[in-house]
Amino acid sequence: MNDTPKKEPAPPRPATTVLLLRPSKRSDASSLLEVFMVVRHHQIDSFSGALVFPGGKLEDADGNAKLRARCGGPASLSDSELTFRIAGVREAFEECGVLLARKRGHKALIGAADLKPIEDRWRAKLTRDDASILDLVEAEDLELATELMTPFAHWITPTFVPKRFDTWFFLADAPEDQVALHDGSESTDSVWIGAQEAIDEAKAGKRTLVHATQKNLELLAEGGTVAGALAQAASRKVVTVQPWVEARDGKRFLHIPEGAGYRNLIREMPAAGGVPQTGR
Repeated sequence: MNDTPKKEPAPPRPATTVLLLRPSKRSDASSLLEVFMVVRHHQIDSFSGALVFPGGKLEDADGNAKLRARCGGPASLSDSELTFRIAGVREAFEECGVLLARKRGHKALIGAADLKPIEDRWRAKLTRDDASILDLVEAEDLELATELMTPFAHWITPTFVPKRFDTWFFLADAPEDQVALHDGSESTDSVWIGAQEAIDEAKAGKRTLVHATQKNLELLAEGGTVAGALAQAASRKVVTVQPWVEARDGKRFLHIPEGAGYRNLIREMPAAGGVPQTGR
């Protein structure tokens, strides 16, 4: 009899992922929209070398109560959802230099000329945790455009994975006058790419996609255009996805629940005992 106590699953860490969208700028593109994606550094333990959407863990300062007065959008948003959105604005700025914000009292988002000195002053500090998003918005007198972030998906890493995340995915129309570029540390490359194109390149062995990324690319591809994807997301109820494993006929299958908008809900796991990674 084995009396070894069963190990409790690691608690999932709150995180936010941002899908920045723009109309395709390529005449030969098969999709009318593109999404910004980065390649994770090979020395990072989470999703090393994978093509992922920008994002990361929430920080304590993302939930500072003072930030609510510095955010656009309905006052009815819960503190929790607002914090996830604020984290998404911060992560997009840290990872790709896109800042979804405006000067307080203005309607238009910050343009490239005004963004450059802000980026020079703050991007590296935020990345090193030498400053917080609250420090940035107060010093530069900004309002975060959290109302432009549309909830898209909610995934929780399966209980059998050692490093787990509770991740909200948001869509955002990328500002036309800002240039997205990977940070060179956590991510080593970046690309604007059609959703189906990314999936096809992964199937051809040219890209590595973790499970959640592939499923959300599949869902994104159904939107067709930026406006279509945003409208679909706004009208769809976000259902939490926490994959689980089922053993059947000597094989193991990874399942995701019905009702979240995804197709192909079952995926066979590798025979060697590995598991398709299930992060962002």
